[in-house]
Amino acid sequence: MVRTTNLTRGMKMAKSKKKILGLIKLQIPAGKANPSPPVGPALGQKGLNIMEFCKAFNAATQKMEPGIPVPVVITAFEDKSFTFETKLPPVSYYLKKAANVKGGSKEPGKVVAGQITIAQVKEIAEAKMPDLNCSSVEAAMNMVKGQAVSMGIKVVE
Repeated sequence: MVRTTNLTRGMKMAKSKKKILGLIKLQIPAGKANPSPPVGPALGQKGLNIMEFCKAFNAATQKMEPGIPVPVVITAFEDKSFTFETKLPPVSYYLKKAANVKGGSKEPGKVVAGQITIAQVKEIAEAKMPDLNCSSVEAAMNMVKGQAVSMGIKVVE
């Protein structure tokens, strides 16, 4: 009678999983993925089907506001297949939208590009909580405030 331990079972399962070739991190406007740079060259280096990714990404982001920047992490496997995970737009996007400015200050700390309230900071922090590596809303608010200061956006009470 042959006994298998948990260790050997785990080894058998590990062999059946696909081997990861690499991760590709991109930021693509929602619903506007196409084979041109940066998508085409990044996926082409790993030998992935570019059009298949573009169609899948555009379908996954079609319910979002068109054109908002969406960070995506693509996992490429050795058999030329892939999976991808979309994340929420960057904090800077939310800050620019809340402050109603096109961009941050050219000289943060000296020139103020716009201003937002603490309530707006809390709203942004709560929206971004799943993507941030913090455990409380207060910590997320501090991260958002820091980003606002580095962009030249003033946080007011």
